Amino acid sequence: MNRIIRKQVLNPTVTLMEIEAPLIARKAEPGQFIIIRSHTDAERIPLTIADFDRSRGTVTIIFQIVGAGTMRLNTLNEGEFVESFAGPLGKATETEGLKKTAVVGGGVGCAIAYPVTKKLFEQGTEVHAIAGFRSKDLVILEDEFRAHSTKFVAMSDDGSWGEKGLVTDALRKLVESGEKYDEVITIGPLIMMKFVCGLTKEFGIKTVASMNPIMIDGTGMCGCCRLTVGGKTRFACVDGPEFDGHEIDFDEAMSRSRMYAEFEKREREAACNLFRAAEGGRA
Repeated sequence: MNRIIRKQVLNPTVTLMEIEAPLIARKAEPGQFIIIRSHTDAERIPLTIADFDRSRGTVTIIFQIVGAGTMRLNTLNEGEFVESFAGPLGKATETEGLKKTAVVGGGVGCAIAYPVTKKLFEQGTEVHAIAGFRSKDLVILEDEFRAHSTKFVAMSDDGSWGEKGLVTDALRKLVESGEKYDEVITIGPLIMMKFVCGLTKEFGIKTVASMNPIMIDGTGMCGCCRLTVGGKTRFACVDGPEFDGHEIDFDEAMSRSRMYAEFEKREREAACNLFRAAEGGRA
């Protein structure tokens, strides 16, 4: 069991937890993930490592409260314990040799984009970070991005934060203004990454996309996280989670991500009813 050192509400649907996990913190690198189980009978949830502190022996995760599993995880508070916390899993982001990059994050995907941005910045890479959210109320990690990027561009769908528009609008503007990147790294909703990769392919810029498909065991045995990359089957948990964005079949990935939408909806409604009943019992 692993103790929750810190819990912070970042916005109405996103929570940060810093977990005591010295063995994982010792080896963790940006781009890798963990699998967490909040309670003995809870589901296993894969979450990309948002940060780590080797000296404190802690790993930070950021999760969006979207289903029954994350709702149960969010009931835990500082000082309490999660049942299991396994990792680090997956391959770390390859940053060696990069002189100038753009990191493009969208929504809660910015929690994954931040540690990559931080590592690039600390190793001396010129890094341009683009973060996009639907509105100002949903923004996370703004100060952290500003502190660890050479250039930071804020975008929002409704114009309430930064510039109005999409992350692809910002990236296109930078590229057409003459910025030349060794690589673009994109992390966020599948549809966003698809269009980022389409844009960079147009300009011939190498692009890496971080994939977060349905996953169970995190070791490649269950096959749930399979993707088609360059016409071949790959597994996000062991071959990724990062892949050449120009070779990913995003349409297939989006179709697979919707396979259990109805089941997830029923589970969330059932969990909501349980929480409401519990609150009523305490009234």
